Amino acid sequence: MDVKNPFIVHGYLGPEYFCDREEETKQIISALRNGRNLTLMSPRRMGKTGLILHAFHQMQQDNRDVVCFYLDIFPTKNLHSFVSLFARTVLGKADTLTQSIKNSIGNIFKNLRPTLSTDPMTGALSVSVDFKPQESENTLAEIFNYLRDSGRECYIAIDEFQQIAEYPEEESMEALLRSYVQFTPNVHFVFSGSKQHLMSAIFDSPKRPFYRSTQKVNLYPIPEKSYYLFAADWMSKMGIALPQEVFHNLYTTFDGHTWYMQSLLNRLCEKAPAQVSKDVLTDCLSDIIQSEQDNYARLFQLLTINQSQLLKAIADEGIVKSINGAQFINKYRLKGTSSINKALSYLLDNEYVYHNDQGYMVYDRFMSVWLKSL
Repeated sequence: MDVKNPFIVHGYLGPEYFCDREEETKQIISALRNGRNLTLMSPRRMGKTGLILHAFHQMQQDNRDVVCFYLDIFPTKNLHSFVSLFARTVLGKADTLTQSIKNSIGNIFKNLRPTLSTDPMTGALSVSVDFKPQESENTLAEIFNYLRDSGRECYIAIDEFQQIAEYPEEESMEALLRSYVQFTPNVHFVFSGSKQHLMSAIFDSPKRPFYRSTQKVNLYPIPEKSYYLFAADWMSKMGIALPQEVFHNLYTTFDGHTWYMQSLLNRLCEKAPAQVSKDVLTDCLSDIIQSEQDNYARLFQLLTINQSQLLKAIADEGIVKSINGAQFINKYRLKGTSSINKALSYLLDNEYVYHNDQGYMVYDRFMSVWLKSL
């Protein structure tokens, strides 16, 4: 594949465009091959999807017989939409599970009515599905039976898994999935998510079906040295010099958060200067902020005065360790702890703000830069 810009911001195009994560990749592959399901957690845009696809790519390179599936359930709202997406994902690759898929698929599913079609340009098989909402549980059982009877090792990544906590069937949904996960020995799972409190509730609560059923992997920023070597090497191939001090400025601005780093590196590569300077870096960042400022202004205007003041204060501070500390409250002239906690709860629930071991920060790092300019 001819890739004009090596700094990928969406999807996965191969190991040569993937930076580091060697230990995490080994950890994921080793766990899955040894029959352990995984829970992968990190903020959005830290690189979970790329890491999963990278691990799957390596597993399939090592053994062409395995089958890997990835589905992002963030858009799903209930059991029916989950099963529909699951069916389309699995059956979309079903021709890898059986050589007689076109002849046998109608006999495998009693509740699911799949329609097969072939892309006239690529010849790829695609599947659309139809089943009644009241048949969702039975259809899910048929999909797992199909995977079990395939006789192949199957690896399934369910991204934004915390979404099932928003389903109206939340309690029964967890128990239902756990029963199939537990008793389908040739199917192994990666449950990834970005809302740590919801993921922790699903996997850490003794009252929940998935309690301690997986190995946990937390995703952190790629080390600066590794990221610099990756970026500088690709820039050099493109005829661009990337000084280490300029990269350090970029890395510290976004704390190594993968997607934001990739977005800036992508823009820098597009501009193709002979050498990247701080001024060029600033220009690229300004271009991105300018393209998003109307959206940021709209989101900011949706907030109450207390919420907007707190969000602006967090952005200006960068990282807030003690959100109710007197020093922070006095510095930004915020109201009392009750008002702060109420505003903070809304900002966290709606992903304006993220919390980790370091403290509270604005979730969208580009929005944080925009807020600082106000």
